[in-house]
Amino acid sequence: MKKIKFALKNSAVVAVLIGSFTACDKDFATVGSDIIGENNFLTPDKVYPVIAYTNSLSPLEPVQTNNLPLNYLGVYKDPTYGLTTANLVTQVSSSQMSPDFGENVQIDSVVLTVPYFSKRVEINEEGETIYELDSIFGNDFVKLEIFENTYFLSDIDPTQEFDTPLRYYSNMTTSNSPINSALLEGTPIHIHESEENQNYLAVFKPSNDQIELWDEEDEVTERLAPSLRVKLDTTFWHNKIIGLAPGAPELSNANNFNNYFRGLYFKATPIDNDGNLMLLNFGASTANITIFYTKNSTVEDAEPVNASYVLSFGGNRVNFLNNQFNLTIPQGDPVMGDEKLYLKGGEGSTAVIDLFQGGTFEDGYSPEFVAFKNEFVETDSEGNFVKSKRLVNEANLVLYVDQEAVQGNEPERLYLYDQTNGTPLIDYYIDLTNTVDPNGSKTGHLGVLQREGNEPTGDGIKYKMKITEHINNLLLRDSTNVKLGLAVSLNVNLENSLTQYKVKSDEDATVETLPVSSILSPRGTILFGNNTADETKKLQLEIFYTCIRTDGDCQEED
Repeated sequence: MKKIKFALKNSAVVAVLIGSFTACDKDFATVGSDIIGENNFLTPDKVYPVIAYTNSLSPLEPVQTNNLPLNYLGVYKDPTYGLTTANLVTQVSSSQMSPDFGENVQIDSVVLTVPYFSKRVEINEEGETIYELDSIFGNDFVKLEIFENTYFLSDIDPTQEFDTPLRYYSNMTTSNSPINSALLEGTPIHIHESEENQNYLAVFKPSNDQIELWDEEDEVTERLAPSLRVKLDTTFWHNKIIGLAPGAPELSNANNFNNYFRGLYFKATPIDNDGNLMLLNFGASTANITIFYTKNSTVEDAEPVNASYVLSFGGNRVNFLNNQFNLTIPQGDPVMGDEKLYLKGGEGSTAVIDLFQGGTFEDGYSPEFVAFKNEFVETDSEGNFVKSKRLVNEANLVLYVDQEAVQGNEPERLYLYDQTNGTPLIDYYIDLTNTVDPNGSKTGHLGVLQREGNEPTGDGIKYKMKITEHINNLLLRDSTNVKLGLAVSLNVNLENSLTQYKVKSDEDATVETLPVSSILSPRGTILFGNNTADETKKLQLEIFYTCIRTDGDCQEED
């Protein structure tokens, strides 16, 4: 039995594979080329039952969250599932080793900046750019605190082989031990006390205002995109960094520095059981802590000179998630399937879709899969493809939203994948609808949520997942009929280049990894499964196909 796995990491490999599939499709089309003629073909459609169920580990066990491409900070109140709080610990890296700060150093200010995701909408008459924020969930205030982290974030797992990386999980644990929260909350990093700054983090909500920097003559010198930007108290930074003696070993190399200054811990607390959740790019070039200071000039009797020392958010970065769900997610039924499928991002919940109840030739195909293959192809004694009887034009899974159970804010995108191997389906790679906007990417394969009236705020109706080439692989290329995973997705483009992250569970768990785009999404939804009593909303596999006409119907099987 041939088993096709797709874990493509670069465009060259993708191009070669797409070319090979194109060749296969040409061979496929040739099967009926000698008999194509007027009125020889019909295009009927048919639906096939599937088994779909919420994963047995739901809510999921803790998920790996170290070194995600993006990070969350804040509080999100999902109207269906409840409250999720996201905290963050990050190492920092120095812009220079063994710095010489000079003589008579005076810190002017310390500024922390982390940009939001935003897009430009227009430029007004004053030359200011008007921005619209993206990936901000919730519109209420949250309390933010910043601490010096005193817990050492190691790269290597000391209990394993030397080069085994240490994993950090969403429940504040590592691969082998819990993390002491008291160490994360070492020394509070206070903000600079001023009239405009004093309540900035105590009652915080992101602003879409452009940031303007002014000089001493009240002239605008620079305009920045909206950011989490705050002035910090200078005393801590003088004692920790600037006040060190010249040649201090703590600043002499990266290892010493990482052990001396172990980074920052950002802690969020809900206000009135609500808040807002920000998606932040701590790896951006403009994300840093900058210490602005003056020092004596090396020129005699000259004025003090301005200087700066930059700390970027490098090294390990870990998200910690705390869920307070207000509903109980039932355990899934892998035999009969579920009435409803519960999907939630982060440390949440995923689902399984089992087409034709699985099985391989060696293990014994299920009767459902044998019957399905016999309708479409002829096989030899070993179950391998010989020739086609019917041509699959399109195959879809249509998933309906349970609008009575969902209270709004459904995710725009879901991600369907090969759960056995933790990789996208072939349809993902050949879908060329790939744009900068994640909501416009891979829409041929992974349909965007259809809403009532096609309004952005309309109630969600359904998602359509096109899996035509996956079905053709099962029929024509003898691929393994793997179980399919279904998860909420923040950005389906991420799955093209990132391997799935680990789930911290026992060895017998059905869920071992999770898509990165699902970990990054705070949203959730509830869908109708295959076992619902509502026949109009039941999850089924629909196939549109072409077959040979014989006496007004498709040709009977031999």
